[in-house]
Amino acid sequence: MVSPAEMTLDELRLALAPAVAEAAVFDGWSEAAVRSAAGLAGVNGDVAVLAYPGGAMDMIAAWIASVDAAMATAFPPERIAAMKVRERIGALVRFRLDHMVGSEEALRRALAIMAMPQNAPRAVALGWHSADAMWRLAGDTATDYNHYTKRAILGSIYAATLAVFVGDESAGKAETHAFLDRRIDGVMQFERVKARWLSPQRESFSVTRFLGRLRYPAR
Repeated sequence: MVSPAEMTLDELRLALAPAVAEAAVFDGWSEAAVRSAAGLAGVNGDVAVLAYPGGAMDMIAAWIASVDAAMATAFPPERIAAMKVRERIGALVRFRLDHMVGSEEALRRALAIMAMPQNAPRAVALGWHSADAMWRLAGDTATDYNHYTKRAILGSIYAATLAVFVGDESAGKAETHAFLDRRIDGVMQFERVKARWLSPQRESFSVTRFLGRLRYPAR
């Protein structure tokens, strides 16, 4: 295994990300947080700072990427295969939430930074990437418009859940998990209705047949 001191800047950026997030609870997403994380890892602080040329957004993006990577490791194909689709999505989102327990303040600050107008485009891209990572792990292979709608819907659910998560002081984040369950239930109901309406076996509406029945009503 490569030591942090021997890593490239790209590797170092990801390796230090969890520790930077921990330091961001106190120091914010700042150079001070990077130097604190570097000190714990035995890395030169000046080199570590170079790994985040984009400042706070690079630090936040690396943290999100580290969560994506941890999620992929925790959910190998054989684990996912034993679950239903709803269970897969719920489990993946919950893993991400559990991964951030204790870092609520860092997350709160990250969300505020991502909401800044100049950061919005990148924030949207990061959210889309995480939603895509979850759907791919869940086994989604859609290539039509469903590919995009699924990710847009999950992305919005995840973002809303994070907003609840950062302020949730209930035991075991019960309020957050209840909120997530309600949102997933709503999406599953929508998917079932959509499937029925788009089913090729469903009799389509015929204007000609309808007008004919008005003119010659059934006896």
